[in-house]
Amino acid sequence: MFINFSNHRYESWGEKQKKAAAVWGEARDLPFPYISPEADERQIQELADQSVKNMLELKPDAVMCQGEFTLSYAVIKRLKECGITVVSACSERRVTEELLEDGSSRKISQYQFVRFREY
Repeated sequence: MFINFSNHRYESWGEKQKKAAAVWGEARDLPFPYISPEADERQIQELADQSVKNMLELKPDAVMCQGEFTLSYAVIKRLKECGITVVSACSERRVTEELLEDGSSRKISQYQFVRFREY
């Protein structure tokens, strides 16, 4: 099983990313929680413990972990200590900028999945 622990739902992924995740089995979304900037370190550690507990119950072969940095770090560390492969999606970012009639500009960013990279 491949757990997608992020806010980028599996159904929105392109075929290349889905195929790369399939190496580890069926994909399952576990949404990355909102982290208040007011949350303290104890709260982050408790949320990491609960998140990892929930993941381990699913017996994943790999987890893609992408989200708020301090929770991600805590989750990644715990998963790796349990022998779980943890990855991040690596994408090519393409930005186009357009000058609008009113003198303002608009940037459009497109992300094209390239590969997963292990933490």
